[in-house]
Order: sequence, then C-alpha cells, then structure tokens
Amino acid sequence: MSTETLEDKLDRVGGPVEMLKNGPTGAFEIPGRGEFGNWRDEQRAWKTTAVVFDQSFHMTDVYFRGPDVRRLLSDTGVNSFRTFGRNRAKQFVACNEDGYVIGDAVLFGFEEDEVSLVGRPAVPNWVAYQAAVGGYDVTVTRDERTVANNGRRRTFRYQLQGPNALKIVEKAHGGPIERIRFFHMGEFTLAGCQLRALNHTMSGIPGEEMTGLELIGPAAEGPAVMAALLEAGVEFGLVRGGAIAYPTTGFESGWIPSPTPAIYSGAALKPYRQWLTADSWEASISLGGSFDAPNIEDYYQTPWDLGYGNLVKYDHDFIGRAALERLVDAPHRCKVWLRWHDEDVKRVLASSLFDEPGTGAKYLDIPKSVYSTLPFDKVLVGDRLVGLSTSTGYTVNVGGWLSLAMLDEADARDGAEVTVVWGESDGGSGKPTVERHVQTEIRATVSTMPLA
Repeated sequence: MSTETLEDKLDRVGGPVEMLKNGPTGAFEIPGRGEFGNWRDEQRAWKTTAVVFDQSFHMTDVYFRGPDVRRLLSDTGVNSFRTFGRNRAKQFVACNEDGYVIGDAVLFGFEEDEVSLVGRPAVPNWVAYQAAVGGYDVTVTRDERTVANNGRRRTFRYQLQGPNALKIVEKAHGGPIERIRFFHMGEFTLAGCQLRALNHTMSGIPGEEMTGLELIGPAAEGPAVMAALLEAGVEFGLVRGGAIAYPTTGFESGWIPSPTPAIYSGAALKPYRQWLTADSWEASISLGGSFDAPNIEDYYQTPWDLGYGNLVKYDHDFIGRAALERLVDAPHRCKVWLRWHDEDVKRVLASSLFDEPGTGAKYLDIPKSVYSTLPFDKVLVGDRLVGLSTSTGYTVNVGGWLSLAMLDEADARDGAEVTVVWGESDGGSGKPTVERHVQTEIRATVSTMPLA
C-alpha cells in the first residue's frame, strides 16, 4: 500500500493549482438512480407538493463522542456553541488560521457528548485530524460515503421537501408530531422505526413551517420508512427524487457547495497535508472554470463570500479567529444569484452541440452544468473582474439558467448586469470531463434574493 501523502503529491506534480486543474474527477458524485420519473417534475414537486430524496449514500459522516466534544467543536468552528446540545444542529463552518474556509458541514447533536459532522469530506476530515493531534478526549467513528465503503452505511437519511412534507410525515406516523423549530431535531416513530427529524430546507427560504424534514435512522430500517412515506404521500402528490434533480436544490436555496478547502498552502498546514493521503478526497478533486490564477490562495473563500458572515461568533477562541477579526470591517464579496440571459444560453447550447468539434462553446450539462468539483468562472463588468460564478444550472421553478456567485460588495446590486465567462482558457484543461471548446460570454442579471 502506498504511503504517499497529499504533501508528497503536491511536490511531485508541481503544486496545488496544477494538481487540481487537471484532477481526474468531475462534479461531486451523487450515487443512486438518476430519475424516478423525470427530473423536471421532481424539481417542480419541491415547490408545489413534495419530493423525497435518499441522501444515504453521498456524504461523509464522522461521529465524535466523549467529554471533550464541545471543546473540540468550539476550537475548530466559527459558530457559537453556547446553546448547542442534544437535538440541535448547525451549519458548521471551519477556517484555517488565516480566516479562509476549509469547508462547511451539517453538525448534528445526538447527545450532549455525541455529534456527527455530515457533508463533503473536507470538514469531517479536518475536525477528525484536530481530534487526533490535539489531545481531545473523544472517540472518532467514520461512516464513509458509499464510493469509499462498498455501499455500507450506518444510517439512512431521507430529505422530504415541499409544502406537503409535514402532512405526509404525520399520515405515515399515524397522527400529529410535535412541531420542530428550525435547525432543531425532533424524535418520533415511523414504520416502527425510532428516528430523528431535522427541520431544515434544501430549497427556498428557511423558516419554521417544516416544509423540509431530514429523517435519520438505522440503515436497516430505511426501506420500511421509505415505503411508508411513499404510501402516505400518494394522497399529497409526493414525488420520489433522483440523483439528477437532487443537486439542483442548492441553486434555489443559495447553498454554495464547493468552497476550495484552504489547506493546500502554508507551513502551518503542512502537518495536515502530511496526514492526508495522496488518494484522499482533497488530493483527488478538480478545479475548473474560466477563472485562472497562479496561486491557490486566489481560489480560497472567506465566510462572507459564502454568505456565512452571520455565523461567525467571537464568543469563543477558534482557529482563524484573529484573522477574521482583522477582516470583519474590510470589503467583502457577497453571495448573489445570477439569472443568465435566455438568448445567450440558447446560443451556447446550440454552439456546443452543432459547431465543429473544438470550435464550439463548452457544453452546458442539463440540469446541472458543473464539470469540476470546484467550479469558478469569471464575472465581469466590462473588462473588470467583479467576482466568481460557481454552482450553475437550470430549474423549472426559475424557468431558466442561474448560478450562484460571489461578487464584490459594490457590484452586488439587484438588477445589475454582468457577464459570465463560460469555458476554460486555451481550449480546456486536461480533466476528462472537459471537451475541446472555446470560451464565450453569457450575460446575467444580479439578484440578492432567491430567484424561485
């Protein structure tokens, strides 16, 4: 077995930008059946009736248990933990010492001394490393995503999303359930399974209406719970959603899933890079898009870029606090939605499909137009770079193409017109997901609020 580390690999290939620009992987993988009907109706259902997604397979779950759990979280997360405890949850954000985001994940509080971090591997890995080297009295248990564990999972996770979500759960439960506050968990029985339900939304604006419930229980009992939900949902127009529609929920809710893990540079992070292996997720992902910069730091984000500035709380010491305190009053980029102009999208689609190979635009995959793990496209006003466009695609609820973007504060104005540069320079990188193409420009309109 190879003992090569991420640090070794960076030295061997010539640095992080070179490694990531030509990484072998495309968009973050969502295993499972692509469609249960068609992705258009599955998208429409989370606005009109309800959709249920099986989230049991694609995320990394790492469990932390022991008397030092709260101290570990407080030391590594920008969030406040004053009121955190059993049946609470958070959008957990971790930064490096310079205040750049390593990643975000959902933090579940199962007991006062037991939690799990669930998401892309960046944050679960980082906190597991800190637990290993920081002298914390915690036990770490990994439940890898299915691409890394031959399909075995500890729990099922079903996301029920839409205006009829609560009605479906209560019918399947056999009666009313206690109302759950936003980003809190409740406990009840469904199909004989004792489960927890997290109130959060994957599309639209967060609220207390319980239009989004994430149901969590033992993996062995998952099929019975899913069957009960589907049976109860017939009356309420429940649609089962697949792996094609699932990642497009974030376009509407505004979750940017792909910050660059800020771990690839700096002497302080060298021990972490030596802890990660050369085949770890961080060593295998890809960087794509029209934004070209020689230094990996140019691809890092701050919490404000991602819309997480309100989560940073200075009521505790944590990694990156001093840097964020220095940055708090500096100009920031802001998260916005970009509505791409229909005429330009049609032109790009036609060019990518019908022009001679190598002379057309980069293909827009439908409905998720993401071809790398970390996508970053230039956003211009005239010739001036004003930000970066990231996760992009189409939803029927918007009725067109949109992307999430991080724009300079002065340019993050409703109704402002910008240009997205679509496609990579010099005909494309060495990623297998990139066909030869030419860059093109797509006009877009800025919105500071969700488009659907």
